[in-house]
Amino acid sequence: MPESYPALQPPKRLLLGPGPTTVEPRIYAAMQLPIVSHVDPFFYQVAEEIRLMLGPVFGTESPFRMVISGTGSSGMEAAITNFTDPGMKFAVFAAGYFCDRITEIARRQGAKVVRLEKPWGETFAAAEARDFIAREQPDIVAYVQAETSTGVYLPGKAICEAAHEHGALVIADCVTSLGAMPVNMDANGIDIAYSCSQKGLSCPPGLAPIALSARALERLRAQTQPVRSFYFDLKLLDDYYEGAHRYHHTAPISMFYALREALAIITEEGLQKRFARHRRNHLAFVAGIEALGLRMHVPDPANRLWTLNTPRVPEGLDDAKVRARILAERGIDIFGGFGPLAGKIFRVGLMGASSIQENVLLALEALEEALRAEGFQPAASGSAAAAQFYTANPA
Repeated sequence: MPESYPALQPPKRLLLGPGPTTVEPRIYAAMQLPIVSHVDPFFYQVAEEIRLMLGPVFGTESPFRMVISGTGSSGMEAAITNFTDPGMKFAVFAAGYFCDRITEIARRQGAKVVRLEKPWGETFAAAEARDFIAREQPDIVAYVQAETSTGVYLPGKAICEAAHEHGALVIADCVTSLGAMPVNMDANGIDIAYSCSQKGLSCPPGLAPIALSARALERLRAQTQPVRSFYFDLKLLDDYYEGAHRYHHTAPISMFYALREALAIITEEGLQKRFARHRRNHLAFVAGIEALGLRMHVPDPANRLWTLNTPRVPEGLDDAKVRARILAERGIDIFGGFGPLAGKIFRVGLMGASSIQENVLLALEALEEALRAEGFQPAASGSAAAAQFYTANPA
């Protein structure tokens, strides 16, 4: 073992995958500030500012919104654990990887899981949602609003309306929508929404924002048995952050600084302007992809995430070689598909601080170069088509 180690020098990367994404310099600066204790009045002030700013980002007037100390998966586990008892019927709309993870966590809670399944990349019509929920009569309904494995956006209003007609609560995974696309928690009727810090919010990974509707909060407060997870017990966490400030765990102070700064940046930009920026950059990227002669995995533009683009890999090409070439030659990190979509799609993230015109053009240039090097002949210049889109559609 060496006696000393040099200072860390991470390679220069442009993060254009499904997350983490580029961190705003202002957020890095906030993380360098001196920490206080997890029970200091200043920490509670930061936590309260986060709670207030999360409301518009989630699209909710409900006061119950907080942050779980953990990645997005901790938000998922907290959402399921606090509302699922053994024997409950738990309905899942399944068309991607994260629906499967929700399924597994619910099963481990002893729920009876029923699923409406479709191939990865498809979505669910309102009539399908109503029929499934009416047939199964579940206690809990879960769906993924922004499916990172496929690039599908499912707002979920029809699911929520059908669930509420039958008295069910609705859990929505908003990991790849929060901060970059409308979650519209109240308008859609979502009862429990959770996300992460490292995607649309442009923070490092490590926190999971979560919000509850009035309906979910009433159900939570009516519980008489303790939640089977101490760490994810939302009533204990609420007592720590908002109630008597009773100690629960040592919160990651620097990450709270980071999230507070991220939400301040979003507030200053304005949500509608931020959404418009992400949509415009997504559409420019799609224009470039189509000019290259590729097609998007999600056929209907209305069902596509603006944050996570999934163009199909050209027939006969090894996507891993294309991505490795882009990383080695350009320092740009994009991802491929997995599960049923392994080798079939690229996953290109344009979210938060990474969603800028310069990155769209760089990504298309790099992708075109790598495709040519691997033997694919693009139909036209993707970056030129994107540039034309920007000219025709000024911000």
